Amino acid sequence: MAKLWLDRLTKYFGHVRAVLDLSLEAEEGELVAFLGPSGCGKTTTLRMIAGFETPTSGRIMVDDEDITHMPPELRNMGMVFQNYALFPHLTVFENVAYGLRMRNLPRNEIQRRVKAILERVHLWNMADRYPRQLSGGQQQRTALARALVINPQVLLLDEPLANLDAKLREDMRFYIRDLQQSFGITTIYVTHDQSEAFVLANRIAVMMDGVLQQFGTPEEVYRKPINVRVADFLGLTNMIEGEVRDKSSGVVVETPVGIFRADAPSEVEPGRRGVLLVRPEAVIIRDGASSEGGQTVEGRVIDAAFLGNLRHLSVVLRNEHTIKLIVPPWQAFTPGDPVGLEFQADQLWFIPEEERVSRG
Repeated sequence: MAKLWLDRLTKYFGHVRAVLDLSLEAEEGELVAFLGPSGCGKTTTLRMIAGFETPTSGRIMVDDEDITHMPPELRNMGMVFQNYALFPHLTVFENVAYGLRMRNLPRNEIQRRVKAILERVHLWNMADRYPRQLSGGQQQRTALARALVINPQVLLLDEPLANLDAKLREDMRFYIRDLQQSFGITTIYVTHDQSEAFVLANRIAVMMDGVLQQFGTPEEVYRKPINVRVADFLGLTNMIEGEVRDKSSGVVVETPVGIFRADAPSEVEPGRRGVLLVRPEAVIIRDGASSEGGQTVEGRVIDAAFLGNLRHLSVVLRNEHTIKLIVPPWQAFTPGDPVGLEFQADQLWFIPEEERVSRG
């Protein structure tokens, strides 16, 4: 296991900025997910870590060794590409053995290690097959085995599930998590899929426009996003503009649809404007009018969509403000139904106005 440290990493392609002043640490055995929309700099960062791109400035450290300008073949890293990059003319065994042969290991050692890793990923019985004879999931496990067999200090995964169908992609998330945890390898995982990041990562680095917006646990970045852009990118989001009226046990926020108690950054003071973040799960929905008192408001369902394991609702509140909610599938609300909404104070988060602008 090894610690990976990125120190003010910056990359320009000509005059185009890809990554700016990125600093973070991945602890030994930790899986860090780089999450963000296309073009945010996450894959460029991964390629700099791998040695395929040279930083414009900054450093890349593995433990106490500066590897910033070290050639890729000298970095003890395993990488799984989005398209797996398997050699079509080599068998599963030969693909997995490739890195070991490049390291000039003895033949019997190669045989032992390849057999062990293929058994671990349940592919030993397919060792003589070629990539074209494998399913997408089997190709992905072959690529994982090839990356792991060299005993890398750091494992790099570049959207490895993007080419799989939805059901297999969901299954493989848990497979990769269990495999990474059992090997205990420090791992960097690039994805634009937040559900992948939430399932897999110990911590998530949210990137936009080449800038690291927030770095924290999945729960931290989801429940307490640092700005509106992060909040909007991570999950179904309702944001209501408001102003802090009081500060005690959190904050009291006055909005066009009501006054609500919420959590907020410690530096927020009365008079501060911003937005109240209301995730769908922060609201309890009831039939008919809401009870008086507490954090309750009345509304009317204007749209309902059945999605199998849940229903999406759109509810209009006072001042024609609409919010999106999720309810269990057995709560069969229909357009026109009156509802009472109870806002859960411990699930609400206030984002101060100046934090709404992306840093950098």
